Order: sequence, then C-alpha cells, then structure tokens
Amino acid sequence: MNINFVGVVLAAMFFAACGSAAKPESKAGTADSAETGTPVTVVDVSHGAMGDYIELNAVSAFLQKSYVKAIANGYLQSADVYPGKNVEKGQVLFTMKTKEAQSIGNAIEKLDTTLHFSGVSSIRASQHGYITQLNHQSGDYVQDGEQLAVISDRSSFVFLLDLPYELRPYVLGKSSVELVLPDGTKLNGVVGAAMPTVDSASQTQNVVIRVPSAGAIPENLIAKVRILKTAKPNTQSLPRDAVLTDETESNFWVMRLIDSATAVKVPVKKGIETRDRVEILSPQFGKEDKILVTGNYGLPDTAKVKVVIGSGGTP
Repeated sequence: MNINFVGVVLAAMFFAACGSAAKPESKAGTADSAETGTPVTVVDVSHGAMGDYIELNAVSAFLQKSYVKAIANGYLQSADVYPGKNVEKGQVLFTMKTKEAQSIGNAIEKLDTTLHFSGVSSIRASQHGYITQLNHQSGDYVQDGEQLAVISDRSSFVFLLDLPYELRPYVLGKSSVELVLPDGTKLNGVVGAAMPTVDSASQTQNVVIRVPSAGAIPENLIAKVRILKTAKPNTQSLPRDAVLTDETESNFWVMRLIDSATAVKVPVKKGIETRDRVEILSPQFGKEDKILVTGNYGLPDTAKVKVVIGSGGTP
C-alpha cells in the first residue's frame, strides 16, 4: 500500500512538472509568431493642376534722371530742397545771385534807388520726381554749369529683371508677371523691352518691367519675379516625402500598399516638381491606391508595415 501511494505521488509530480515547463514554451511560441510591421502613414494620389515656376530677381530703378545745374557764377541764396523730396516740374529749387550782382548790386542801389537791381535768378526743376542727390546748399559759391542736384523722374520708375539669356522664351513672350517685394507685397508688372546688352560674366540680360501702381518704392529694392515655365491642367502628383531615390538620384520609386499590412516598391517617372509636390508621369495610379509618405525610407522591395490610424487614407 505504501509503495503504491508513493508511486502515485511521484507520477503526479512528474506530470505537474511537465505541464509547467510546457507553458513558457507556448508563450514564447506565441510571441515569435506575432508579426509586427514598420509604422507608416499613407496618402492618396492627387489629381489636379500643376505648374513649374522659375524665380528671378528684379531691381527697382529710375531709367531717366535730370541734372540741375547752375546758370551762372554766383552764390546760392536759398535752397528749398533735401534728399528724397518730391518736386514738380517748374518748381523753384534754388535762387542764386551772380558774382557781379553781389559785388556791384549795393553800389547801383546807392546811385539810383528806383532801379531795384537784385541780380537774383531762380533755378527750377525740369521734370517731376525725387531729389536723389544734393550737391550744394544755401550760401555755397558755384560756377556756371556746376551740378547742384539730381532728380529721378517718377514716370521712369521700373524694375530691371536679371534674366539669364537661355530663359528669354519664357519671359519675352509674356505680357505680365507677378512681383513679390521683401515685405510680401505683390505687384502686377508689365513686361517691356529688353536692354540691348548682356553681362559678359553672368550672361544675363536686363528686361524692363513697369509697375503702373507702384507707389513710393525706393530705388535698388530687390523683388522676386515668379515666371510660369510649364503648366499642366490635370496631372497626378504626390508629396515630395513619398518619392524615394538612390544615391545618384537616377532612379525613383514609391512604396504602395497591396494589402493592409504589405507594401511593395513601385518604380516611377517624375515630371514637374514644386516645393512640396512631385508630378508622377508613370505609372498611372488608381483612386484606391495608397502610397507610403512616412516610415517608407529604407524599406525593402516587399515590407511588412502597420498603417498608423489617422494617416491620410487608411486601407
């Protein structure tokens, strides 16, 4: 009896030990069999208009300038000018008294007070514009023909576009362009004539862009000019982050979902590129196709993935 009882106890302990040893193996096997993929987000392929723009610099300038000069040797009696002042055509800028009048004027008045000889002459603006240079002030002695000031003609205000010669077909065939000033102000410009010279070093040509409603814009201000190079009314495109490339940037591809947990490599051919999107010329994707936009870098040709909830267009 005692021997049988001991045998039963030993058998029970043996089966209990075997059962407890098998449980960890079952857990490990379950963990190994659970497949986890790379977290990714996906987007749909967009269809719409795209344009390829080139951005060039244009500098504000006054094409015509008027030089105010002394009309005789003498002394400037008054100067109602200062740099930046807006003057009108015919406005008195300077009054001057000739050297001879300065020396003999008082003597003549003593001889005959009815003559009222002053010897003072007025120098007027020959055109309307801004005083951009001032060379003399009241009290200065000047000689005949000496430059007193420079007036920049308001009506000659333009932007000079610095145009590479090879881009002439994209600019000279247009009637208008958009200019963006450094403060974000946008102006519509009218494309004018091209200057008859080219810079020998940069091979660029200045093109005149007139701005009808420019307002008070200073000279030598640099504006950005966006020029449409190519436009497509309806094409497919993807975010830039969705398009991958090799080290030489000669081959391009995207990662497309083929089911809820698998992505495959699809070679693509690029077209127009903007700051945030890339045109896909081929292949043609369907409306139901989902393309990886994050988590796609470094994935193999076929990869297990896990689409993050809330990404654009979950499968």
